[in-house]
Amino acid sequence: MYKIEFIPKENLDCIIPLLQLLNPEMKQEIIIQRLNEMKKSDYQCVGVYDNSRLVAISGIWILNKIYAGKHIEPDNVVVHPEYRSQGIGELLMNWIHEYAISIGCLTSELNARITNEKGNKFWKKMGYEIVGHHFIKSLSNNIDDSSNSCLQNIKKNN
Repeated sequence: MYKIEFIPKENLDCIIPLLQLLNPEMKQEIIIQRLNEMKKSDYQCVGVYDNSRLVAISGIWILNKIYAGKHIEPDNVVVHPEYRSQGIGELLMNWIHEYAISIGCLTSELNARITNEKGNKFWKKMGYEIVGHHFIKSLSNNIDDSSNSCLQNIKKNN
């Protein structure tokens, strides 16, 4: 049986190995730097545990936007490869959706890379609809820096 719970901010470093699986092109120092900045904000992270082993995570942001109202945004959702295709992602997202409803969220929205075909299939299965494009623009002069790895991947695939 899996346990799903919020990961306390003081323990968030435990998510770094899973974040590296999700962002293999990004230097660990960049992940750590960004996570440390996120710890100072309203960022929360939910973990799925198999006994004491962390096997899946999703960051969550609670936001308010004109077009969506109060909503939850799952972020950096990843299931360890040994645990994929076992329903853990669905368990995690159901938990997140129930939490969102309990705090008055009207919707859930997320970003998914267009090159992540399995992920996009999962999101559609979970009831998410593609309603637009997510645009990103580098404001750094050094596009080759791994801190812009998302942009690097997009440029490689186009």
